[in-house]
Amino acid sequence: MQLTVDLRSDTVTKPTTGMLDAMMSAKVGDDVFGEDETVTALEQKAAAMFGMEAGLFCPSGTMTNQIAIKCFTQPLDELIADQTAHVYRYEGGGIAFNSAVSTRLLNGDRGRVTAEMIEPEINAENVHFPRTSLVVLENTVNKGGGSCYTLADIKPIADLCQKHSLKLHLDGARIFNALAATGDNAIDYGKYFNGISICLSKGLGAPVGSVLLASKETIQYARRVRKVLGGGMRQAGFLAAAGIYALDHHVERLKIDHAHAQILGRALAQCSWVSHVVPPDTNIVLFDTAVPADDIIKKLDQKGVRCMSTGPNRIRFVLHLDVHPEQVEYAVVVLRNLEI
Repeated sequence: MQLTVDLRSDTVTKPTTGMLDAMMSAKVGDDVFGEDETVTALEQKAAAMFGMEAGLFCPSGTMTNQIAIKCFTQPLDELIADQTAHVYRYEGGGIAFNSAVSTRLLNGDRGRVTAEMIEPEINAENVHFPRTSLVVLENTVNKGGGSCYTLADIKPIADLCQKHSLKLHLDGARIFNALAATGDNAIDYGKYFNGISICLSKGLGAPVGSVLLASKETIQYARRVRKVLGGGMRQAGFLAAAGIYALDHHVERLKIDHAHAQILGRALAQCSWVSHVVPPDTNIVLFDTAVPADDIIKKLDQKGVRCMSTGPNRIRFVLHLDVHPEQVEYAVVVLRNLEI
């Protein structure tokens, strides 16, 4: 029997029965008036988890990242990020449009940069140069195949930022995957970052939403920026309830997705039409193909295995809570028997 295995992204998940129940029973109010107690509970819960003072619930991770950049920079500034960074590649040019700042790009190891790479790129005070004001890290790194930083990796970068009076922001779209892989504690992140964006609609399985975490002062200004961007939501507690449920019930299970990624990575390494498999550190499997990726994608789709390309000869699989063990087993059989 042919199954359907959707490996395009961890954003394709549907709310579980328990999550739907939590959403439908949420106590709501007008959040723009500050009256939605479920939204407030989510913001407080997320902030406490990461050792931050306050949180701001937004529709998307793009919005939380762009608000953070706006909060931590001024026009004519420059931020530093890896050249694969989501804030640079996949947020519609928002850095320039929303904040009027430039971007200094680094070539890290699968998207991970170091203090030694950052320091030479910090501009001296000179009218010819934009003022360096912000460093942005991504954990895990989407384009790096789910590669992740440990807190030991992050500390020297945070120390460098403090030395040069730079702000440090984390695009933590898949931060819980990183925590599951490294064993680090979420609450320790608050020691190092001025801003943290956590996504609820990827591995955690909520239908909508991200939370920006920062100081109370930063979040107060961030609320103004969210309003300007059209992100002020009314009875958003129905969505926030899904986020609370996800934080309570879907964090520990992320290790299952990582195990599934390992299984698919090993299967791909044995396929003659695969030229290279990026070691899957978390829930993302990137691999290179000996023939055009689109040809492989079409053949896999005919067998019910859905995926996406990230380049002419590169394909991405993303594991999530809607991919079950029997589906992984089916995908392995499809990969082994695919005729190219």
